[in-house]
Amino acid sequence: MIRILTVIGARPQIIKAAALSRAIRNHFKRDINEVILHTGQHYDRNMSQVFIEEMAIPEPDYNLEVGSGIHGVQTGKMIMGIEEVLLREKPDYLVLYGDTNSTLAGAVAGSKLHVPVVHIEAGLRSFNKKMPEEINRIACDHSSTLLFSPTMTGYHNLVREGFDPTLKPPFSIDRPGIYHCGDVMYDNSLYFASIARERSNILEKLGLVKNEFILGTIHRDNNTDIPERLNSIFKAIMEITEIFMGPVVLPLHPRTFKVLKKGLSNKLYSDVVNNSKIRIIDPVSFLDIIILEKNAKLIMTDSGGVQKEAYFFKKPGIILRSETEWKEIVDAGAGIVADATTSKIIDAFMELVEKDNIEYPEIFGDGHASEFILKKIIENYV
Repeated sequence: MIRILTVIGARPQIIKAAALSRAIRNHFKRDINEVILHTGQHYDRNMSQVFIEEMAIPEPDYNLEVGSGIHGVQTGKMIMGIEEVLLREKPDYLVLYGDTNSTLAGAVAGSKLHVPVVHIEAGLRSFNKKMPEEINRIACDHSSTLLFSPTMTGYHNLVREGFDPTLKPPFSIDRPGIYHCGDVMYDNSLYFASIARERSNILEKLGLVKNEFILGTIHRDNNTDIPERLNSIFKAIMEITEIFMGPVVLPLHPRTFKVLKKGLSNKLYSDVVNNSKIRIIDPVSFLDIIILEKNAKLIMTDSGGVQKEAYFFKKPGIILRSETEWKEIVDAGAGIVADATTSKIIDAFMELVEKDNIEYPEIFGDGHASEFILKKIIENYV
């Protein structure tokens, strides 16, 4: 039986890991034994434990509880903890997701101890190395043995960086295998959408009506930690509330909520918190966010995951970044990169809110990416 160690640390990784764990449980339990390590990068219950419980992910076998900290300190603690677990568990593969510090730490620890790294969401590029996520994803890709890209754009990025698509198994860190597999988040969205309809009461709880509210998420450092950007985004939100009849719902990361008072001007902060149409709420569960995404009129976000989920549910998106690794969404006309510029955000809103002919081509696979990944792990092991 193949033994894999899955590393999770942040909310998006917990959600993505649910798809692989479910596929193992339903289709590969005789072939693969999964051990789960939680780094503790997201340690707040609303950002971590609630997702583990709600999505029926096995409880982590290990939790490093590293908590927050500057990049070097946090990543260093993770590397130490992951190394210890790798030496104890001796897995055949180390499975990593996305582009967080947990991903980088796993890639360093696994490659140094010669444990083959499997990178899910490989090949994504924003082409902005000022973003820590860009450094993390590049470093992980070039430390991996098996690389699974959710899109053809990501696959072609890997080929341009020198990965050889003609290589055949068995693969190694020096002879890595690259695949276009579709998106595990699409697997999850299809699976959990019907469950969310039955279990979530978030619309009733917040008094929201389908297509009569806007959903927004803001969490990236370069938006929350740079006052000019944070002020520009919230100025745009204030203007949107004057144009749009319904509320703007903002489930805010605890860190973002803390910086609002410090980052916004005194007047803007007062205007925001006293605006009855701006609904700042605690982070919500995955089932709740699905319902919010499916029923919003439009979504504005700096999250890569929420960009995709908006697309999955055929909702237009305003991207609060200067670039996106999901260029297919922009190419389809379903998303507009507005950065943190007030005028661009307003212009994007005006264009998308009135647009009723957006098409959403199936660019994220067939909903079976997790099964494809696990089959390829088995093939390479044999």
